[in-house]
This record gives sequence, C-alpha cells and structure tokens, in this order.
Amino acid sequence: MNYQETQYDIVIVGAGAAGISVAASLLARKNGLRMALIDPADTHYYQPGFTMIGGGIFTSDEVKRPMQSLIPKGVTWIQAGVAGFQPDDNTVTLEDGTLIAYQRLIVCPGIKLNWDGIEGLTETLGKNGVTSNYRADLAPYTWELVKGLTHGKAVFTQPPMPIKCAGAPQKALYLSGDHWYSNGMIDDVNIEFYNAGAVLFGVKEYVPALQTYIDRYKAKVHYAHKLVKVDGERKLAWFESTAADGTTHTVETAFDMLHVCPPQTAPDFIRSSPLADAAGWVDVDAGTMQHTRYPNIWGLGDATNTANAKTAAAVRKQAPVVAANIVADINGQAQGCKYDGYGSCPLTVERGKIVLAEFVYGGKLSPTLPVWMLDGTKPTALAWHMKKSMLPPLYWHGMLKGHELLVKPVVG
Repeated sequence: MNYQETQYDIVIVGAGAAGISVAASLLARKNGLRMALIDPADTHYYQPGFTMIGGGIFTSDEVKRPMQSLIPKGVTWIQAGVAGFQPDDNTVTLEDGTLIAYQRLIVCPGIKLNWDGIEGLTETLGKNGVTSNYRADLAPYTWELVKGLTHGKAVFTQPPMPIKCAGAPQKALYLSGDHWYSNGMIDDVNIEFYNAGAVLFGVKEYVPALQTYIDRYKAKVHYAHKLVKVDGERKLAWFESTAADGTTHTVETAFDMLHVCPPQTAPDFIRSSPLADAAGWVDVDAGTMQHTRYPNIWGLGDATNTANAKTAAAVRKQAPVVAANIVADINGQAQGCKYDGYGSCPLTVERGKIVLAEFVYGGKLSPTLPVWMLDGTKPTALAWHMKKSMLPPLYWHGMLKGHELLVKPVVG
C-alpha cells in the first residue's frame, strides 16, 4: 500500500465508535492536526442496534453505514490492519509492513469475539438453530428462530466477563420471551439461561426488576455455567459447571434454539504488544485514559483495562476526556479531565419497556435524568423510546460528529 504521508501528529488505531468519536472531538478542539485513522473495515456498525434486530425491531440496514462516509473531514483513513506497535520508536506497523509514525497515539480497536473459543460453534453458527446477536449478519436469524419456535427449548448463554454490553445476552432472552409471552406460547417454550457469572446483573439495584421478567418468562437460570462445546446437527450443548468449592463438571443439554454470546478478549495484536497489561488489555490510567508506561499514548473503548462496562455509552463519555487531555498535553498543560467509569446498559425487558442501567466505577448509580422523570431501576416506556428513537440519531449525528451533549469533560 502507498500512503501520501506516514508521519502524523496523532494516529488512532480503530475507527469504531471510539476512534471516530475521539477524532471528531479532537478536531472540535484544535485545528490543523495531522491525524490518521487506521481500520481495515469497509462498514461501520451501530452495535447497540444488533439486539433490536434480533428482536424484530430494527433491520440490518438501519445499523450500518459506509466507513468512508463517517471519517471526519481532514482525517486520513488508512484502510489497513495493524500488525504491531513500537512505542519506543513512536511507530505502528501495518500488516503490509508499512511503518506509520506518530507524535501521539490513541488505541481503540475494540474487542475480539472469540467464536473459536467454543468447540464446534463456528461450524454451526447461522444454522441448526444456533445464532448470536453479537453479529449483525446473524441477528436476523435470531428473530427468524424466535418467530418459528412455538414449542421446545430455547437456551441463552453468557460467557465470563469482560464482554461488551454485559446485558446483551439477557436482552436476547427478554425480547424472545416477550414474543412467546405475548403470543400465548410461554408455557410451550422452555427458556433456560446459562450464565458463567454468579449474579443476574453486576449492579444489585437493577436485579429486582430483571428478576421479575425472568419470572414472567418462566426462565430457568443456571449460574456458574460456561458454554464449552456445541453440536448443532445433534442440537446439543455442553457447559462447564463450577461448584462453590471450585470443582467442575460437564453438563449436557438439548436445545431447539441456542443464542450464544461468545467469549471475548482484546485483539491479538494488542495482547502480544508492549501496550498490554498481564491480562492482554491496553494498560491505561482509569481516569485520564493515558497509558501507564508510555505518556504519549492513550486508550479508550473495549480494548482497555478500565473497570467500566464495555458499552457505547462508556465510549461517549471517554472520547471527550481523551480529546481534552491530549489537547492539554499538546499545549504543555496538565491533563485535568477524568473519566468516572460511566456506562449504560438499556436492558430491553419487553417490547416497549426498558430497564435503563446507568452507573460509574464501583457500581454506583449515575442516572442522566432525574428519578422523577425516569427511574432506571424500573421498566419504563420512556427508556424504550430513547433506545429505539433517540439514541441512534444521537450516535450517527451527535457522538460521531464530536457533539458532546451531556458529556463535556470537566477539569478537576
């Protein structure tokens, strides 16, 4: 590949929600930056919409745009994959061997969906009743399966944390259950939820409302059960069950429909790089988002080791913080802006109602709207309207354009 320039003021690895948002936020703060976005993808996806496709609410076309149409004006898009980092030399190596040099680097390549981490899964995805809302091309198959299942067993899985959108495995269950409930089939469809974790949701204030819907849909929940193998043709799944004393054994279950949330890791080129911590994630300060060892590198989004929920809402709050801190660094000033760990998970408990979980580091509730207007611990129609009608345009025309509505960083 040939690029007109290989030297930039700022290089951003990843043109997902994080990369494009932080580029736009930087441009809004400082003119004249020579900036490059590195990403091989042709298409950009609005990933929070995937669950809505699986519930028959959105179509696939509603959640995607050509990548070229979203790259901010004045930013060079390098359509290539990254092979490695040389932080001591301030360079990034592309997969074709080209070196891209930078003064400052932002790393936000997203998370790797490790489909191969479950034996037999890749061979049967998209057929034999096996699906996942974690891929835009498979989410329509989820809805097809839900509509077609009038009796039998529907199994939903959740792997060990961390995963992006920790509520998504449950959202698939709730929207599916709502369809069967609303159509008088809830007694004929046996719903089972196999969760590798120990609780229904990590922030306890939201659990009562969610449990109400688990009960409504008569779902049986199995905690400490991790999916390890699938045989789609035989319609069988195997789980590793962990007892309180740490001993494990294998559990086999049959299914008519299997919705899988795959295990997830940082991308391989991050895990093998000097930017990673011991667990393979980009090692950043939880507040400033600056790398802990390389002061001219920042990270944000799903690939970092911050303890927040990995959601688009978290990125929306992180991007302005990173942009403000980098501009301060360029200007020789202290990095005074801190990310508070905000994340949001709109849990679609039924068609028309959502439990809107919003919280910061430590699981402390952090609602955007006053409780009298919207109590996020209870299912509300207003939260549904926000998720369905307000958040998509806010994403495409606000967040990705650098408009920081309600998320402007504060120094302090």
